Amino acid sequence: MSATIAEQWSPLVRRLTAPNGSKMTGPGTNTYLLGRDEYTVLDPGPLSDSHLQAILAAGEGKIRRIVVTHTHKDHSPLTYELAAITGAEVFGCVMDEPDHFQDTTFSVAQNVRHGQLLSTSEFTLEAIHTPGHVGNHFCYLLREEGLLFSGDHIMDGSTVVIIPPSGDMKDYLRSLELLREYPLRGIAPGHGNLIPEPIKVVDRLYRHRLMREQKTVSGMRKVGEASLLEILPVVYDDVDPAVLTYARYSLWAHLLKLQRDGRATCTQAHGEFDQARWRLHG
Repeated sequence: MSATIAEQWSPLVRRLTAPNGSKMTGPGTNTYLLGRDEYTVLDPGPLSDSHLQAILAAGEGKIRRIVVTHTHKDHSPLTYELAAITGAEVFGCVMDEPDHFQDTTFSVAQNVRHGQLLSTSEFTLEAIHTPGHVGNHFCYLLREEGLLFSGDHIMDGSTVVIIPPSGDMKDYLRSLELLREYPLRGIAPGHGNLIPEPIKVVDRLYRHRLMREQKTVSGMRKVGEASLLEILPVVYDDVDPAVLTYARYSLWAHLLKLQRDGRATCTQAHGEFDQARWRLHG
């Protein structure tokens, strides 16, 4: 499978889809080209020669900037090679303490800041710090169109995985609340298709996370003091068992939030995170 150019989403936005489709990435990672006279590439994607060649062809020798939402290995690894070929300026945020999910080749002269404006003669992107999925995650608002490039903060057709220790459920909920303050007219996700009615989507995600938290509490009451792996099938009894390997990270994030809220205790933390034992208060 090779990368292909999808429809022109607007006069300023085109999309390419990387050939890395899976249960977790949907049809593949979205790479966006912004502009008409010169181009900004948002989320170059994973290492893939066919995807690199597709980006270069679409860029027509006019790629001037590269913007990255976060440094997971399906979003940023092509940055290094694309910048080397085009000389493009790179914007994004490097993790202070990278984990094994991170693209360690990514670097910037200076980390992007919340509220920073990335302006060209054609458009302005506003950087919005949205930790939760991971600590260095930024969404970018295309002000001219009210279009939010959401990276992995919001996906089409599924919820995102929260991966501690950098991923944080409390931060994720706060970041969802923050997005309600912006004049959003659509969401361009890191995976999947254009999402209309953005505020309704944000509110639905918020309610879903609270529902899952309540299921975590109910599940812990049912099983008593238990390991994450023992709690997992009770809390996620409504999902495809094939995704439980990934859901355990989000459950870990829910347990850590309950701990921070004073509602649960990790009673035994030896071994891997999913072997630690937890007890609910009350």
